[in-house]
Amino acid sequence: MKLWRLTRVPFTALDGKGALDKGTRYASPGRSVVSLASEAGLAVLVALRYQPPDFSEHPDDLVLGWTETDAMPDRVPAGDDDAIRAFVGQWLDERRSLLAAVQSRVLPEADVILMNPMHPDAARVPPLVTRPFSFAECLHLPPMLASYSGESA
Repeated sequence: MKLWRLTRVPFTALDGKGALDKGTRYASPGRSVVSLASEAGLAVLVALRYQPPDFSEHPDDLVLGWTETDAMPDRVPAGDDDAIRAFVGQWLDERRSLLAAVQSRVLPEADVILMNPMHPDAARVPPLVTRPFSFAECLHLPPMLASYSGESA
């Protein structure tokens, strides 16, 4: 299974330390968990939600990365965020699988994949293979729209 993550360079390690202080949508603070995506596009969309609206304020050290594992995720039952957080907390505590899949609210055709870095198989997951990523470069207006006057013919 190929797993995707859009993050800043200092946070590419798959150790779950980034979630410890603030938590994640599906894990409470104080829990080590790594949030990944089943699709590159979902990783981009999720990260975009947390970017400032002004491109000049975006970090300049973003990378899109991927890793692969043979592990298959447990499916997290559908529910509200509180129910999902409760399930994920128990899943993390029990270390019953390396991965858990939550249906994305941003793109329901894809999954947020949570990785438990405390699971014994976590050490076998390769580090992210990354490439630079810039929202400013991929979301700028194409030339034909930048010069569009807004008047219809």
